[in-house]
Amino acid sequence: MTAARIQLVLLAKAPVPGRVKTRLCPPWTPVQAAALAAAAIADTVEALAAAPAAARTLVADGGLAAPPGWGRVPQRGDGLGERLAAAYADTARPGLATLLVGMDTPQLGVGHLVAAAAALAGADAVLGPAEDGGWWTLALRDPAAAAVLAAVPMSTPDTFERTRAALAGLGLRVAVTATLRDVDTAADAYAAAAARPDRRFARELSTLDPRSSAGSGRRQTGVVGRGR
Repeated sequence: MTAARIQLVLLAKAPVPGRVKTRLCPPWTPVQAAALAAAAIADTVEALAAAPAAARTLVADGGLAAPPGWGRVPQRGDGLGERLAAAYADTARPGLATLLVGMDTPQLGVGHLVAAAAALAGADAVLGPAEDGGWWTLALRDPAAAAVLAAVPMSTPDTFERTRAALAGLGLRVAVTATLRDVDTAADAYAAAAARPDRRFARELSTLDPRSSAGSGRRQTGVVGRGR
């Protein structure tokens, strides 16, 4: 799949303390967890901006503004499955495949995105497994196929397998790309930072003291990912 025939989509939530990365509390405070979320979003935007694509769109929950040159649509739906299905439907563009990622893999690199997009050359869908049993990306030649996600239980140990089965049930050829680790817990955060110590996420993590009630966390709800 060439860059001229694919768009990149980021599903993200505004990094508001108490609303994001709550499983990081403890050891960190809600403000610190939100600062890590903001860094993860910025790192993900940077990777998406550097990867070749025909278009890029932010699907936002809350007060996140799109980076310059990106489209933006609000998230809608009651559960994650519905929100994912809606994200594909609301960003679909004629003649373009869609590759969607979330904000939970700050170690994501351009190479991961290029490999997932390239796998569409021999498949109708490409899934990137997450170590916890979910998935970090789904690329679809036809974004309309994402409608099946509304009925797939999300955030479970078998979400990846259920998603693959639902797509195969449509008659789609499903390929699998690299496995990444979602940041849900403190152990995940340290692992992601170790994988890419050059990223904002790693730098933010290095400043946090779990014993501090303030740390270096900052509420960030403006434009994301303007580069370093």
